[in-house]
Amino acid sequence: MAEPDKPALSFEASLSELERLVKELESGELPLEKALECFEKGVALSDACRRRLEEAETRVEILLRKNQKIEPEPFEPK
Repeated sequence: MAEPDKPALSFEASLSELERLVKELESGELPLEKALECFEKGVALSDACRRRLEEAETRVEILLRKNQKIEPEPFEPK
């Protein structure tokens, strides 16, 4: 969870930190309390990433809105 005086991490930074925590937990070498702290932080980061992805999806849908109706289009990188 982000502390009140710290700015929220970017999506990419949050995802990177989440991946680091998963690797640390998968190592199996953490004491129980440290593992629980990592797990709690991971859940918070996962929620933050999910919210950001949902917000991005909503923004894309708004941009693709045609005739007051959402018409999803597949993303095709150029």
